[in-house]
Parts: sequence; structure tokens; C-alpha cells
Amino acid sequence: MPRDTSIKSVLIIGSGPIIIGQACEFDYSGSQAARSLREEGINVVLINSNPATIMTDPMMADKVYLLPLTVESIEKILEENNIDAVLPTMGGQTALNLCKEADELGVWEKYNCRLIGVDVAAIDTAEDREKFRQLMVKIGMPTAPSRVANSHLEGKEFAQEIGFPLVIRPSFTLGGTGGGFVHNRDELDEALNRGLTASPIHEVLVEKAVLGWKEYELELLRDQADNVVIICTVENVDPMGIHTGDSITVAPAMTLSDTAFQEMRNKAILMMRSLGNFAGGCNVQFALNPDTEELIAVEINPRVSRSSALASKATGYPIAKVAAKLAIGYSLDELKNQITQTTSAYFEPALDYVIVKVPRWNFDKFKGSNDTLGLQMKSVGEVMAIGRSFTEALQKACQSLENDAVGLGYYGKSLMKSDELIEYIKTPKWDRIFRIKDALMQGVTVKTIAQATRIDKWFLHQIQQICNIEKDIAKYTIDTLPEDLLKEAKKNGFGDEQISKIMRNCTEDQVYEKRKALGIIRAYKMVDTCAAEFEAKTPYFYSTFE
Repeated sequence: MPRDTSIKSVLIIGSGPIIIGQACEFDYSGSQAARSLREEGINVVLINSNPATIMTDPMMADKVYLLPLTVESIEKILEENNIDAVLPTMGGQTALNLCKEADELGVWEKYNCRLIGVDVAAIDTAEDREKFRQLMVKIGMPTAPSRVANSHLEGKEFAQEIGFPLVIRPSFTLGGTGGGFVHNRDELDEALNRGLTASPIHEVLVEKAVLGWKEYELELLRDQADNVVIICTVENVDPMGIHTGDSITVAPAMTLSDTAFQEMRNKAILMMRSLGNFAGGCNVQFALNPDTEELIAVEINPRVSRSSALASKATGYPIAKVAAKLAIGYSLDELKNQITQTTSAYFEPALDYVIVKVPRWNFDKFKGSNDTLGLQMKSVGEVMAIGRSFTEALQKACQSLENDAVGLGYYGKSLMKSDELIEYIKTPKWDRIFRIKDALMQGVTVKTIAQATRIDKWFLHQIQQICNIEKDIAKYTIDTLPEDLLKEAKKNGFGDEQISKIMRNCTEDQVYEKRKALGIIRAYKMVDTCAAEFEAKTPYFYSTFE
């Protein structure tokens, strides 16, 4: 289907202030969308209350409004401009909620302005927990046992019915705001009050907690002709129970069997198609029982999400740019693949590398805050690393955190004994991945750590591999360190500084000079979305010691 020529001007709604749970990732998407629409000769008007963004740069849109994200501001813009359509899917939950509020007040109808990229019914179904549950029942997609409560009393009744442990999920909130786990009756009252207060419609879902299940996210794009592509499958290293924004994540999925992946893929497409007849991006989250591979739907977001920005950078596929073009009527096969510039955008990226995202917390700035991770997102940013293996990407990510970590380690700072470490890692905290490594270094088994954390053993064996290399390096001095071991260390993401700290009485410069003399230098590989099947015209590169 060709572009809808009746759309001559589009209003893009931004995500507003940078807050925990909603930050620069949406600025990335909004900027891509504005450029994508202007390429088509469309007049782009943008509203965002936050001036510290790229999208509010006067170069990005034809007109930028630095106004509060309210219905009054929207009305002002619609009065001053002849807007044909509004694109709310680039501004996170803030933009969707504002869009829904404006629709309820009849604003879009009054100014003859239509929604593109999503429809109000889809926003309603995705964010209203009861409507989402009913849709899943209708399409035969299993979910965790749950009931919707609009009052404290209802919530208590349903909790008795379902049994502990429970999850309280407020409707229409972002970043897990107001959500939490309830392990017993003593915690129930406070959790219900918090959830009902956080929800703008005073509604929570009381749901059976599937603690310890594996969590996956799929990023999808769909066009007007109902073609769907899955751009990226992201696996959370941390199990269910921790907000995905606070989880260490990896792409492509590492521990998923092909049968489970195919089922997940089919179910994600079914869920997106059943949500409504809109063209654009979508994010679907699943939980998977590690013992039986039973699959349940957790949620669906009919918008470009925080994870979409990660998936764009991870795959090289410009999700927001393509989603904006789909919203104005193009089909996937009509658009060119931005990377190869010869093939169409109707393809699914193939990765010949590993991406690891590690969140960054700053609890020091928030004195008295609880540093235990849960359903409510607490990270203030994240780093993304690319490597040829999980171990390399994980260590590169840890080196980028700017929190004194040297690769996967705080050398000379771990004072806990093994039994203390086993107890400590049972509770998810910001430094759990480092403490898991400490425990493995002290001889705690992978099985014991898997039982304590419910993290898949594959990831723990990978960290064990890092520990084994580290123990081998510690046996040598810089003069006696074997070339093969140095190569192995560099392939697994060990930095020069890290190697020098393991060996003691050695400097980073000495390690650098030794490996340089041995010809162990960086190679640069390409992120081309199609594993070198086609020539990439606009690639970017990552360094590796392969």
C-alpha cells in the first residue's frame, strides 16, 4: 500500500521530563520518527515539555512546542496548526495516556485529527489489566491467574482466592510504578494502597506471582497489510520478579529452545494482530516455565518502547524510523532496508554477535532508598555492549558502568564469605551479578547459585568460565603469562587493567605492551542486521579480540 497522501501534517507527542522508567530512549525514537516523516515531505509539529532532548532541537521538526504535556497544550497546538494526524507511539506511556485523555474529551474529533501508529481501543486493552486478561482468554493465550480490583476490599478478597505469593500491577502506569510483590498477608494492605493510588483509574491487577520463571521480550513491527516481522528477541538474565528495565538482558535469546521460540513468535504475532488494526511497533513480554516450557503472556505495549531503542541499536534495524513510515500507510515490502539500501524492510535481522545490556543505578543519590530490585524500575540508565560471545559482551558492559567495576569484578573489595554470599544473592540487588562471580571464585557451585537466584545455569556456566580464566591468570607474572592464556582472556572480555589487577605487581601498560608485542590487537566487526548475507551501506562497528 502506498503512502496515505491525505496526511500532510503530523503531531508527534514526546515523553516529557526525564524520570526513572522513561528517559532518553524515547528521545531517540522521537528524533528518528521526526526525521522519517520529514523525509516524506510531511510537516512535523512536536510537543515535549523537556528542552534537554534532541527531538526538541529546532532542526528536528518544522515546529517545536515546549509546553506541559496536557490536553490544554494539545488544544492550543491544534488551534494554531492544521494537523491531520497525531503519532503518540514515540513518547512512551506518558504520550499514550495523554492521547487517551484527549480522545475521551473529544479533542481529536473536534479538530478532525486522527490517530496513527495505534488506536485508542488498543491503548485501552493493553493498559487496562482486565481488558488485557479478557483478550488473552479470547485468543487462547494463557496468563497467570488474576483478578482486577477497584477497591481495597476487592483486592483482599481476590488475594485470598488466588493465594500467595502475588503481584500487584496498577493499570495505566509506566516503569512498574506502584507495583510490587506480596509474599504474605502482612504486606497486602500496603501493596494494595500503593497500587490503587498509583493507577490513574484506581485499578490494580491482583495476579499470581510466577517467581523464578524466565522472562522474554519480543519487538514487533506490523503494516497495514497485516505483515508482521519480529525484529529482536531479548532474554532477561534475571528471572521474573525484576522489572525488565532493571534486568541484565541479552540478545539474541540464549537459552531458548527452537520449539519454545517458534511458539513464542507465533503467540506474539497473534497477540499483536488481535489488539487492533493499526500499523506500527509493538513490544510483547512473556514468562516461560524453565521446567516445562509452559508460556504465559505478561503484557503488550502497542508503542515503541524503551526496549525498542535497545533493539534498534542491537540489530541495526531502525525500528522507530520504519514504524513512523508504516503509520503513514507504507507496507514493509515497499520500504528499503536502511542498512543494505537494496533489500526491503520486510525481513527479520540475523545477528552474528551477542548484545548485553546492564542497567546503571545510582542509589547513592537517593539516600534511604531501598536498593532491592523488584517490579518498580529503579535504574537511571543502562550500557549496551557488543561482543562475539556472552562473556565478552558482559565484561565489556561492566567496564562501561562508570562505578569502579573493572570488567566483572571489584578487585580487592569483596569481603563476604561463601555462606554470606549465598544468602546475599537470594535477594536481587544492583550488584548481584558481581556477587555471583565472587561466590563462584570461592568455589560455590553453579547448582547452588541457580537454586538461590533462579538464573539459568547457562549464564552461570559462562560466568564460571570467566572465573576459571581469572584463576589461571593469577598463577603467572607478566613475564611468564602464556600467549594462549592472554589471547583467551582478551577473547572473553578481560581488559588490560583487569588482567594487571589479577596478577598483582603489574601495570595496565605492561599488559598492553606485552599483548601488542604478541600481535594480540583489536579487530573491528560490522553490525549489518543480516549477518553479512548482503553488503551493508550504513554499518556501524564494534571491537573484539576474535
